[in-house]
Amino acid sequence: MAIVLNEPGVDALSEAVSVLREWQYEGSPMQLHPGDLGWFWRWGAQATAVAVRTWSRNGRILAVGLLDGPRVLRLTIAPDAQQEEQLAQQLVKDVTEPGRGVLPEGRANIEAPTGALVQHLLFEDGWDTDEPWTPLRHDLTEPVRDPGVRIETVGPEQAHVYTAVHRAAFDGSRFTDEHWHAMAAGLPYADARCLVAYDDRGNAVAAVTVWSAGPGRPGLLEPMGVHRDHRRQGYGQAITVAAAAALQELGSSSALVCTPSSNVGGVATYTSAGFQPRAEVRDRYRDAH
Repeated sequence: MAIVLNEPGVDALSEAVSVLREWQYEGSPMQLHPGDLGWFWRWGAQATAVAVRTWSRNGRILAVGLLDGPRVLRLTIAPDAQQEEQLAQQLVKDVTEPGRGVLPEGRANIEAPTGALVQHLLFEDGWDTDEPWTPLRHDLTEPVRDPGVRIETVGPEQAHVYTAVHRAAFDGSRFTDEHWHAMAAGLPYADARCLVAYDDRGNAVAAVTVWSAGPGRPGLLEPMGVHRDHRRQGYGQAITVAAAAALQELGSSSALVCTPSSNVGGVATYTSAGFQPRAEVRDRYRDAH
């Protein structure tokens, strides 16, 4: 049977989100998570549909990709199909040949699960490895410690508080209240929470969004940030601990996060909150030439 590349419309996004949930399991390689689609949803359902690609055979989705920018494809594959040669060859063909509607010519990056056959085929096709990222994991089978600061779950009325902290945490952020409401209306947000940490003067000092993939599956932190005026006071650790606790309440088996290995401070913050670093992962990239 042929493998078909699809650009699902808004109505078909639910199936992509559903299979991404199913593909999360303990011990899986770091991979595209329904929360990644959920965070992208801040740009709206239509923009998310335009950015998603699926590969199917006989009606079953075997791979899902998210164009996280015009030259970055975040790709994951069904656990039982990661070593399948026909699928891997089709994926490489679709993402490397111009005019197929996935990646343009020139410089491009592909994120794919470590150990999947597509990684090897991309290497054979001349794709090199990019800068390392560090995945970290917090086991949630034991109680999570108290974060030590006031934590509030954000609803629509507090969206402006969350977005203000986010803009103050990430230079160049354009995250608005409208973006928050679009994200909260998205399918993955049914299993998500936004949290804000406050200092003892009532200032909002840090924020995080957590995404569950369902009970007994790994959940994701994306994004986490500390207000630039309140850094180096332990609030990153506190909001990260609170994030783990929120995922535990949602039934997640573990909490996952991934950050560039060069972000030494970020790795240290997550580690201080009880997250354990895992083996580094690297995207594949192709030069412009």
